[in-house]
Amino acid sequence: MEKREREAILRQGVARPETPRDRREREGLEEDLKGNPLAGRPVRRRLRNFRPDADAQLAALAGPRAWMRRLRAIEIAVQLHEAQLAEARDALRDEAGDDSDRFAREWRKLAEGWDFHEVNDLIERHNRYYPAESRLPMNPSTGDFVPVNGRPYTRQPLDADWILARFPADGQN
Repeated sequence: MEKREREAILRQGVARPETPRDRREREGLEEDLKGNPLAGRPVRRRLRNFRPDADAQLAALAGPRAWMRRLRAIEIAVQLHEAQLAEARDALRDEAGDDSDRFAREWRKLAEGWDFHEVNDLIERHNRYYPAESRLPMNPSTGDFVPVNGRPYTRQPLDADWILARFPADGQN
């Protein structure tokens, strides 16, 4: 145990003399209180809409929840597909040269055959489990889950139409 710690323990319950630093801090606080409109008035209580419970504490210790990890995995997979598609489009554009009809035909064929199985499996699991995992409330009048940030929580599976919307077959973009 260090000397300071021993001294602090021995001083418990004993007032120590005011130091110049303590005096400056006290004077600074008094100065701040002079212009404060809340000085001398009780501060309004801020009520919170939650109750700490064991379930929430255990969940906090576990890190991001399953739906959070799954959404992040979906985002990463979509970004990876976009990068791969951009590379494939550039390679096909170089291969097709000035023949735009050939490029469009080959690009549509590539889009139809593109494999989205892994990310679509994540999307399907998200659509199925997200409401329960996130405790999404339900609208009692419609029986539907409430929108998240004004949009439905469901994600659409990726397919050839998704590719062609992001990377049109006309060679633009």
